Amino acid sequence: MKTMIINENQKGFLFKNGKYIKMLDAGKYYLFGGREIEVSNLDRPIACSKCALETLLADKAVAQRVTVAEVGDEELALHYVNGQFSSVLRHGKHAFWSVADQHEFKIVDISTPEVDTAIPAYIFSKIPQIYYTKIEVAEYQKGRLYFDQKLVRILDAGTYYFWRTATKVDVGFVDTRLTQMNITGQEILTADKVSLRINFVCNYRVTDYVKILTEIDDFAEQMHVAAQLALREYVGKYKLDEILENKDQMSQFVFAKLKAREKELFVEITDAGVKDIILPGEIREIMNTVLVAEKRAQANVITRREEVASTRSLLNTAKLMDENQTLYKLKELEYVERICENVGNISLNGNGNVLSQLTAILNGNNV
Repeated sequence: MKTMIINENQKGFLFKNGKYIKMLDAGKYYLFGGREIEVSNLDRPIACSKCALETLLADKAVAQRVTVAEVGDEELALHYVNGQFSSVLRHGKHAFWSVADQHEFKIVDISTPEVDTAIPAYIFSKIPQIYYTKIEVAEYQKGRLYFDQKLVRILDAGTYYFWRTATKVDVGFVDTRLTQMNITGQEILTADKVSLRINFVCNYRVTDYVKILTEIDDFAEQMHVAAQLALREYVGKYKLDEILENKDQMSQFVFAKLKAREKELFVEITDAGVKDIILPGEIREIMNTVLVAEKRAQANVITRREEVASTRSLLNTAKLMDENQTLYKLKELEYVERICENVGNISLNGNGNVLSQLTAILNGNNV
């Protein structure tokens, strides 16, 4: 004979020779004559290794103390215990003891990936990710939502949840920010057969998030080619000197060409311009030589102009002093003052006019 104790937080199922007999409450039981007891905790789903759930539920004593949820093949059940979310249940029949706790079930249709808006988002942080797909769209993005490769709708910035079903869920992201495209190293011949390398840049943003994928193939490459062709068209018409003098005109020409294709490319081109014009090594040396020669010529002109101005000033001063003796004497005193600032001592012999003696010294005469 065996002894079995069932605690207050448990129920027991009595079997005799493998056949279910009845449910047992808490207490001490003696087992003999082929009797066995399987214990079930009240806070766990009801399960029994010796018989099917239907057999237990056929017992009125069990049926009155349990809550049952039946979940279909394309359904999930959100399980709440005493008003608090507990778990998610898949297809099948599930039974829970309602002796100490109150159990509620919310059946969810998962025949499509769409999640009912009535389901709070916090639920997904409490269930395994095998049940759902999480999609996050950044503030600067739009999301193209596809079910089995078929476009459903555009997703704005935010977090989205979709049930994992037989339907495949995909999302394509589109950057809505102003985007820069660099077109570098374009080697183009000018009208006078000089090979130039041009770096070009343009800024754009996408305007139609669906058609840019469904109606054209690789819009960025098509923009790139359109800019290349416009550059070649412009550069081929002009000589090197004309191109260097009208760099802004080239930018405006290419920008206008790209703007004309905005609708078919489904973008808005905000601005574009030439970044660099790189000359071949030989041409660059010639241009540098020409530039140096031009600057030297300009420097010589400025030097000659200053020399003429200085000579003219001296001539005017000489005329004034020749016509005015007082001015002449003041000029002499001015030069004497400048000399005295740089002379330590001056010896004067005898008496006489000091100014006359200083003048004689300045003229190189002995006093």
